[in-house]
Amino acid sequence: MNYQWYPGHMTKAIRMMKENISLVDMIVEIIDARIPMSSRNPDIDELGKGKARLIILNKSDLADSKETAKWKEYFEEKGAIAIELDSRTSKGMKEVKRLMSVACADKIERDKKRGIKNRPIRAMVCGIPNVGKSTFINHLSGKSAAKTGNKPGVTKGKQWIMLGSTLQLLDTPGILWPKFDDETVGAHLAMIGSMNDDNLDHGELAVSLIKELEKLYGNAIYDIYGISDSDVDKAVEEEHLMAREAGVLVAVAKKRNLLASGARPDYMRASDLILDDFRSGKLGRLSLEKVN
Repeated sequence: MNYQWYPGHMTKAIRMMKENISLVDMIVEIIDARIPMSSRNPDIDELGKGKARLIILNKSDLADSKETAKWKEYFEEKGAIAIELDSRTSKGMKEVKRLMSVACADKIERDKKRGIKNRPIRAMVCGIPNVGKSTFINHLSGKSAAKTGNKPGVTKGKQWIMLGSTLQLLDTPGILWPKFDDETVGAHLAMIGSMNDDNLDHGELAVSLIKELEKLYGNAIYDIYGISDSDVDKAVEEEHLMAREAGVLVAVAKKRNLLASGARPDYMRASDLILDDFRSGKLGRLSLEKVN
């Protein structure tokens, strides 16, 4: 499957970000804690050269806590300031503001030497689609300042958000990059919902997700849906399937009574169920990427 999605508004977005980068003191980069490397846009690294950086491992409540802690340490060893966050709640927002001041400490000190006092920190908030930027901004500001949604592409243009006299945020659209050098990156982005689902083969994507989860977490997905190895073996044999992961989908369809015409297991409904359950955290706290 071709994991690629780069609509026209993303080209406009990156151009707008380049035009406005000189106006900000720092970049707040929101990444998904379940796929910390795949959810980092390399264009933002290029854009943010010379700027203070804060990396937010967002949706940490959906990720494996042990792996997230390792990723936080990884980024800190690289010289970045990083924090774990569940941006669906306001917990941790005071610490975010403190870390933004820490990241801009050199800039604040330079301003003082030049006689400039109390100038607000200006931060550009960046990230891939559907990573939770707007929800993060709303909790940080304590109001609905940015549009939110559970589909990629909700924010289409820039907007400045004032947080009192000490902080100004530039919200930007979620952007991907034109070409993925590694197909796994595209697959991971599709799995967490950062691409347009209408362009994806959900069955193939669900099979890929099951394969990764089995590799990382053994039979955990079997326990969630109450299926066994024998259920999967039976599904593979009866449906003449080439991939054992497809047998998992059929076994789940039977267990959840997801049936198509003729009382046959509905492969696609089972695919959608597993993808939705992974994205929402119903499968548990799972990470697809580990620190090497």
